[in-house]
Amino acid sequence: MDPVALLIELLAIPSSSGEEDAVAHHLIQRMGALGVRTHRDSVGNVHGVVGNPAAERTIVLMGHIDTVPGQIPIRQEGNRLYGRGAVDAKGPLAAFVLAAARLAPRLDNTKLVVIGAVEEEAHSLGAHHLAQTVPPPYCTIIGEPSDWQGVTLGYKGMLSFDYRLEQPGSHGAGEHPGPAEQAVALWNHLMTYSTEYNDGRSGHFDTLDPALSSLHTFSDGLNEGVEMSIALRLPPGLPASDLEESLRSQCNGAELQFHFSAASFQAEKNTPLVRAMLRSIRAEGGHPKFKLKTGTADMNIVGPVWDCPIVAYGPGDSSLDHTPEEHVEIEEYFRAIDVLTGTLETLNGS
Repeated sequence: MDPVALLIELLAIPSSSGEEDAVAHHLIQRMGALGVRTHRDSVGNVHGVVGNPAAERTIVLMGHIDTVPGQIPIRQEGNRLYGRGAVDAKGPLAAFVLAAARLAPRLDNTKLVVIGAVEEEAHSLGAHHLAQTVPPPYCTIIGEPSDWQGVTLGYKGMLSFDYRLEQPGSHGAGEHPGPAEQAVALWNHLMTYSTEYNDGRSGHFDTLDPALSSLHTFSDGLNEGVEMSIALRLPPGLPASDLEESLRSQCNGAELQFHFSAASFQAEKNTPLVRAMLRSIRAEGGHPKFKLKTGTADMNIVGPVWDCPIVAYGPGDSSLDHTPEEHVEIEEYFRAIDVLTGTLETLNGS
Protein backbone atom coordinates (compact mmCIF):
# COMPACT_ATOMS: atom_id res chain seq x y z
CA MET A 1 0.00 0.00 0.00
CA ASP A 2 1.31 3.44 -0.94
CA PRO A 3 2.13 5.14 2.40
CA VAL A 4 1.41 8.64 1.10
CA ALA A 5 -1.91 7.56 -0.42
CA LEU A 6 -2.98 6.03 2.91
CA LEU A 7 -2.20 9.21 4.80
CA ILE A 8 -3.96 11.40 2.23
CA GLU A 9 -7.08 9.21 2.51
CA LEU A 10 -7.11 9.61 6.29
CA LEU A 11 -6.55 13.37 6.08
CA ALA A 12 -9.39 13.72 3.59
CA ILE A 13 -11.97 12.44 6.11
CA PRO A 14 -12.91 15.07 8.72
CA SER A 15 -12.81 13.60 12.23
CA SER A 16 -13.20 16.21 14.93
CA SER A 17 -13.52 14.76 18.43
CA GLY A 18 -16.82 12.92 18.73
CA GLU A 19 -17.18 12.60 14.94
CA GLU A 20 -14.71 9.80 14.20
CA ASP A 21 -17.02 7.13 12.72
CA ALA A 22 -16.24 7.78 9.04
CA VAL A 23 -12.47 7.75 9.45
CA ALA A 24 -12.72 4.72 11.77
CA HIS A 25 -14.60 2.70 9.13
CA HIS A 26 -12.07 3.69 6.47
CA LEU A 27 -9.15 2.78 8.73
CA ILE A 28 -10.69 -0.63 9.41
CA GLN A 29 -11.06 -1.26 5.67
CA ARG A 30 -7.46 -0.26 4.96
CA MET A 31 -6.05 -2.32 7.82
CA GLY A 32 -8.12 -5.29 6.70
CA ALA A 33 -6.62 -5.00 3.21
CA LEU A 34 -3.18 -5.22 4.85
CA GLY A 35 -4.11 -8.43 6.65
CA VAL A 36 -4.70 -6.80 10.03
CA ARG A 37 -7.48 -8.26 12.22
CA THR A 38 -9.72 -5.37 13.31
CA HIS A 39 -12.61 -4.42 15.56
CA ARG A 40 -14.04 -1.41 17.40
CA ASP A 41 -14.64 -1.38 21.12
CA SER A 42 -17.66 -0.03 22.97
CA VAL A 43 -16.51 3.62 22.90
CA GLY A 44 -15.38 3.55 19.27
CA ASN A 45 -11.63 2.94 19.49
CA VAL A 46 -10.26 1.05 16.47
CA HIS A 47 -8.15 -2.02 17.30
CA GLY A 48 -5.92 -3.83 14.80
CA VAL A 49 -4.03 -6.99 15.73
CA VAL A 50 -1.13 -8.73 13.98
CA GLY A 51 1.41 -11.30 15.03
CA ASN A 52 1.11 -14.33 17.25
CA PRO A 53 -2.30 -14.21 19.02
CA ALA A 54 -1.05 -16.69 21.64
CA ALA A 55 2.10 -14.73 22.46
CA GLU A 56 2.60 -13.74 26.08
CA ARG A 57 4.17 -10.46 24.98
CA THR A 58 1.85 -7.71 23.71
CA ILE A 59 3.08 -4.42 22.29
CA VAL A 60 0.57 -1.58 21.91
CA LEU A 61 0.94 1.17 19.32
CA MET A 62 -1.66 3.73 20.38
CA GLY A 63 -2.51 6.73 18.24
CA HIS A 64 -5.69 8.77 17.95
CA ILE A 65 -8.07 9.24 15.04
CA ASP A 66 -9.66 12.52 16.06
CA THR A 67 -8.40 16.01 15.29
CA VAL A 68 -9.16 19.53 16.39
CA PRO A 69 -11.77 21.32 14.22
CA GLY A 70 -10.83 23.22 11.09
CA GLN A 71 -10.18 21.58 7.77
CA ILE A 72 -6.96 22.41 5.92
CA PRO A 73 -7.00 21.92 2.13
CA ILE A 74 -5.00 18.79 1.40
CA ARG A 75 -2.10 19.57 -0.87
CA GLN A 76 1.42 18.40 -1.54
CA GLU A 77 4.04 21.06 -2.01
CA GLY A 78 7.40 19.50 -2.74
CA ASN A 79 8.22 17.26 0.23
CA ARG A 80 5.42 18.66 2.39
CA LEU A 81 1.95 17.17 2.79
CA TYR A 82 -0.62 19.58 4.26
CA GLY A 83 -3.86 18.60 6.00
CA ARG A 84 -5.59 18.58 9.38
CA GLY A 85 -4.08 15.68 11.28
CA ALA A 86 -0.91 15.39 9.19
CA VAL A 87 1.07 15.91 12.38
CA ASP A 88 -1.50 15.52 15.16
CA ALA A 89 -1.93 12.66 14.82
CA LYS A 90 -2.97 10.80 11.66
CA GLY A 91 0.61 10.87 10.39
CA PRO A 92 1.94 8.95 13.41
CA LEU A 93 -1.05 6.56 13.30
CA ALA A 94 -0.55 5.80 9.60
CA ALA A 95 3.13 5.12 10.35
CA PHE A 96 2.04 2.67 13.08
CA VAL A 97 -0.29 0.81 10.71
CA LEU A 98 2.32 0.49 7.96
CA ALA A 99 5.14 -0.59 10.29
CA ALA A 100 2.89 -3.20 11.90
CA ALA A 101 1.76 -4.59 8.54
CA ARG A 102 5.33 -4.68 7.25
CA LEU A 103 6.54 -6.65 10.26
CA ALA A 104 3.48 -8.91 10.70
CA PRO A 105 4.89 -12.01 8.95
CA ARG A 106 7.93 -12.01 11.27
CA LEU A 107 6.18 -11.52 14.61
CA ASP A 108 6.79 -14.97 16.07
CA ASN A 109 7.10 -13.96 19.72
CA THR A 110 4.82 -10.96 19.86
CA LYS A 111 1.23 -9.85 19.50
CA LEU A 112 1.12 -6.32 18.16
CA VAL A 113 -1.97 -4.15 18.71
CA VAL A 114 -2.46 -0.90 16.80
CA ILE A 115 -5.11 1.35 18.34
CA GLY A 116 -6.75 4.46 16.95
CA ALA A 117 -8.26 6.09 20.03
CA VAL A 118 -11.20 8.50 20.01
CA GLU A 119 -11.61 11.95 21.55
CA GLU A 120 -7.98 12.53 22.53
CA GLU A 121 -8.41 16.19 21.63
CA ALA A 122 -11.42 16.49 23.95
CA HIS A 123 -11.35 14.55 27.22
CA SER A 124 -9.45 11.36 26.22
CA LEU A 125 -12.56 9.18 26.29
CA GLY A 126 -10.80 6.45 24.32
CA ALA A 127 -7.71 6.41 26.51
CA HIS A 128 -9.71 6.28 29.74
CA HIS A 129 -11.63 3.28 28.39
CA LEU A 130 -8.42 1.52 27.33
CA ALA A 131 -6.79 2.14 30.70
CA GLN A 132 -9.74 0.40 32.36
CA THR A 133 -10.22 -2.50 29.93
CA VAL A 134 -6.87 -3.43 28.35
CA PRO A 135 -4.40 -5.47 30.44
CA PRO A 136 -0.99 -3.83 30.85
CA PRO A 137 1.10 -4.64 27.77
CA TYR A 138 4.81 -5.39 27.58
CA CYS A 139 5.39 -1.87 26.26
CA THR A 140 3.54 0.98 24.56
CA ILE A 141 4.31 3.59 21.92
CA ILE A 142 1.97 6.60 21.84
CA GLY A 143 1.46 8.16 18.40
CA GLU A 144 2.34 11.84 18.72
CA PRO A 145 4.77 14.01 16.72
CA SER A 146 8.31 13.95 18.06
CA ASP A 147 10.16 14.28 14.70
CA TRP A 148 11.69 11.05 13.47
CA GLN A 149 14.84 11.42 15.60
CA GLY A 150 13.03 12.35 18.83
CA VAL A 151 11.71 10.14 21.62
CA THR A 152 9.21 11.77 23.98
CA LEU A 153 9.42 10.60 27.58
CA GLY A 154 6.89 12.85 29.27
CA TYR A 155 4.04 15.33 29.12
CA LYS A 156 2.83 17.98 31.51
CA GLY A 157 -0.53 17.51 33.16
CA MET A 158 -3.60 19.65 32.65
CA LEU A 159 -6.60 20.99 34.53
CA SER A 160 -9.28 22.76 32.50
CA PHE A 161 -12.41 24.44 33.78
CA ASP A 162 -15.17 26.93 33.00
CA TYR A 163 -16.04 29.83 35.30
CA ARG A 164 -19.55 31.34 35.31
CA LEU A 165 -20.89 34.12 37.49
CA GLU A 166 -24.30 35.79 37.17
CA GLN A 167 -25.77 38.42 39.49
CA PRO A 168 -28.34 41.22 39.49
CA GLY A 169 -27.30 44.19 37.42
CA SER A 170 -25.85 47.23 39.19
CA HIS A 171 -24.60 50.67 38.33
CA GLY A 172 -20.99 50.88 37.23
CA ALA A 173 -20.34 53.47 39.97
CA GLY A 174 -21.63 51.15 42.68
CA GLU A 175 -19.61 49.72 45.58
CA HIS A 176 -19.66 46.06 44.58
CA PRO A 177 -17.47 44.63 41.80
CA GLY A 178 -19.28 43.38 38.73
CA PRO A 179 -18.95 39.84 37.35
CA ALA A 180 -16.23 40.80 34.87
CA GLU A 181 -14.10 42.33 37.63
CA GLN A 182 -14.51 39.24 39.78
CA ALA A 183 -13.50 36.98 36.91
CA VAL A 184 -10.41 39.10 36.30
CA ALA A 185 -9.63 38.93 40.02
CA LEU A 186 -9.60 35.12 39.87
CA TRP A 187 -7.40 35.21 36.79
CA ASN A 188 -5.00 37.60 38.55
CA HIS A 189 -4.94 35.26 41.55
CA LEU A 190 -3.95 32.40 39.25
CA MET A 191 -1.19 34.45 37.63
CA THR A 192 0.19 35.48 41.03
CA TYR A 193 0.01 31.91 42.32
CA SER A 194 1.84 30.66 39.21
CA THR A 195 4.55 33.32 39.43
CA GLU A 196 5.22 32.44 43.05
CA TYR A 197 5.15 28.69 42.34
CA ASN A 198 7.52 29.04 39.37
CA ASP A 199 10.07 31.17 41.20
CA GLY A 200 13.44 29.44 41.00
CA ARG A 201 12.25 26.74 38.59
CA SER A 202 14.02 26.36 35.26
CA GLY A 203 12.52 24.87 32.13
CA HIS A 204 8.90 24.90 31.01
CA PHE A 205 8.32 21.27 32.00
CA ASP A 206 8.61 22.21 35.69
CA THR A 207 6.44 25.34 35.68
CA LEU A 208 2.73 25.95 36.21
CA ASP A 209 1.32 27.67 33.13
CA PRO A 210 -2.23 29.14 33.05
CA ALA A 211 -3.90 29.94 29.72
CA LEU A 212 -7.06 32.02 29.34
CA SER A 213 -8.99 30.44 26.46
CA SER A 214 -12.02 32.75 26.42
CA LEU A 215 -13.81 35.43 28.40
CA HIS A 216 -17.08 37.15 27.60
CA THR A 217 -19.77 39.07 29.43
CA PHE A 218 -23.55 38.98 28.98
CA SER A 219 -26.58 40.93 30.19
CA ASP A 220 -30.36 40.89 29.72
CA GLY A 221 -30.87 44.30 31.32
CA LEU A 222 -31.76 42.84 34.70
CA ASN A 223 -28.94 40.40 35.32
CA GLU A 224 -25.35 40.49 34.17
CA GLY A 225 -22.71 37.82 34.06
CA VAL A 226 -19.41 36.57 32.78
CA GLU A 227 -18.11 33.26 31.44
CA MET A 228 -14.46 32.33 31.30
CA SER A 229 -12.53 29.22 30.20
CA ILE A 230 -9.09 28.45 31.61
CA ALA A 231 -6.58 25.64 31.12
CA LEU A 232 -3.67 25.06 33.47
CA ARG A 233 -0.60 23.08 32.38
CA LEU A 234 0.64 21.20 35.43
CA PRO A 235 4.25 20.33 36.25
CA PRO A 236 5.35 17.14 38.03
CA GLY A 237 4.47 17.10 41.70
CA LEU A 238 1.47 19.46 41.55
CA PRO A 239 -1.81 17.51 41.91
CA ALA A 240 -4.85 18.89 40.12
CA SER A 241 -6.84 18.37 43.35
CA ASP A 242 -4.73 20.99 45.14
CA LEU A 243 -5.52 23.54 42.46
CA GLU A 244 -9.22 22.70 42.44
CA GLU A 245 -9.41 23.34 46.17
CA SER A 246 -7.60 26.67 45.84
CA LEU A 247 -9.81 27.79 42.96
CA ARG A 248 -13.02 26.98 44.81
CA SER A 249 -11.86 29.05 47.76
CA GLN A 250 -11.17 32.03 45.48
CA CYS A 251 -14.18 31.95 43.16
CA ASN A 252 -16.52 34.20 45.26
CA GLY A 253 -19.56 32.01 44.73
CA ALA A 254 -19.09 31.56 40.98
CA GLU A 255 -19.94 28.26 39.32
CA LEU A 256 -16.85 26.24 38.42
CA GLN A 257 -17.15 23.31 36.04
CA PHE A 258 -14.02 21.17 35.76
CA HIS A 259 -13.77 19.33 32.44
CA PHE A 260 -10.43 17.55 32.24
CA SER A 261 -7.79 16.60 34.74
CA ALA A 262 -4.58 14.67 34.17
CA ALA A 263 -1.38 14.56 36.19
CA SER A 264 2.00 15.12 34.64
CA PHE A 265 3.70 11.91 33.54
CA GLN A 266 7.32 11.03 32.78
CA ALA A 267 8.48 7.59 31.66
CA GLU A 268 11.66 5.76 32.55
CA LYS A 269 14.59 6.27 30.18
CA ASN A 270 16.50 3.00 30.70
CA THR A 271 14.08 0.40 29.30
CA PRO A 272 14.22 -2.19 26.49
CA LEU A 273 11.76 -0.06 24.51
CA VAL A 274 13.88 3.09 24.71
CA ARG A 275 17.06 1.19 23.89
CA ALA A 276 15.38 -0.38 20.84
CA MET A 277 14.18 3.02 19.62
CA LEU A 278 17.58 4.66 20.02
CA ARG A 279 19.23 1.80 18.17
CA SER A 280 16.71 2.01 15.33
CA ILE A 281 17.05 5.79 14.96
CA ARG A 282 20.82 5.47 14.78
CA ALA A 283 20.52 2.66 12.23
CA GLU A 284 18.63 5.09 9.98
CA GLY A 285 21.41 7.66 10.29
CA GLY A 286 19.69 9.78 12.94
CA HIS A 287 20.88 11.39 16.15
CA PRO A 288 18.37 10.48 18.88
CA LYS A 289 17.20 13.09 21.37
CA PHE A 290 14.86 12.87 24.33
CA LYS A 291 11.96 15.27 24.71
CA LEU A 292 9.63 16.41 27.48
CA LYS A 293 6.49 18.08 26.13
CA THR A 294 4.58 20.97 27.66
CA GLY A 295 1.29 19.67 26.26
CA THR A 296 -0.76 16.68 27.38
CA ALA A 297 -1.40 13.38 25.59
CA ASP A 298 -3.01 9.98 26.10
CA MET A 299 0.28 8.91 27.69
CA ASN A 300 -0.85 10.83 30.78
CA ILE A 301 -3.91 8.57 31.01
CA VAL A 302 -2.62 5.07 30.23
CA GLY A 303 0.98 5.48 31.43
CA PRO A 304 0.33 5.46 35.19
CA VAL A 305 -2.25 2.66 34.92
CA TRP A 306 -0.37 0.27 32.65
CA ASP A 307 2.97 0.96 34.36
CA CYS A 308 4.96 -0.47 31.46
CA PRO A 309 7.82 0.92 29.34
CA ILE A 310 6.26 3.71 27.28
CA VAL A 311 7.31 6.53 24.94
CA ALA A 312 5.61 8.80 22.44
CA TYR A 313 6.90 8.83 18.89
CA GLY A 314 5.85 9.92 15.43
CA PRO A 315 6.79 12.01 12.42
CA GLY A 316 6.14 15.72 12.45
CA ASP A 317 6.93 19.00 14.15
CA SER A 318 4.68 19.40 17.20
CA SER A 319 4.84 23.20 16.92
CA LEU A 320 2.48 22.77 13.92
CA ASP A 321 -0.20 21.06 16.05
CA HIS A 322 -3.61 22.75 15.71
CA THR A 323 -2.26 25.42 13.34
CA PRO A 324 -3.49 26.42 9.84
CA GLU A 325 -0.07 25.39 8.48
CA GLU A 326 -0.16 21.80 9.75
CA HIS A 327 1.94 19.59 7.49
CA VAL A 328 4.38 16.69 7.61
CA GLU A 329 7.59 16.22 5.67
CA ILE A 330 7.07 13.14 3.51
CA GLU A 331 10.68 12.01 3.86
CA GLU A 332 10.35 12.21 7.65
CA TYR A 333 7.14 10.18 7.50
CA PHE A 334 8.99 7.42 5.61
CA ARG A 335 11.90 7.53 8.05
CA ALA A 336 9.51 7.17 11.00
CA ILE A 337 7.98 4.06 9.44
CA ASP A 338 11.48 2.58 9.10
CA VAL A 339 12.40 3.48 12.68
CA LEU A 340 9.21 1.90 14.02
CA THR A 341 9.79 -1.25 11.96
CA GLY A 342 13.34 -1.55 13.29
CA THR A 343 12.21 -0.96 16.88
CA LEU A 344 9.51 -3.61 16.70
CA GLU A 345 11.92 -6.05 15.03
CA THR A 346 14.35 -5.63 17.93
CA LEU A 347 11.63 -6.07 20.55
CA ASN A 348 10.23 -9.13 18.78
CA GLY A 349 13.62 -10.83 18.80
CA SER A 350 14.62 -9.90 22.35
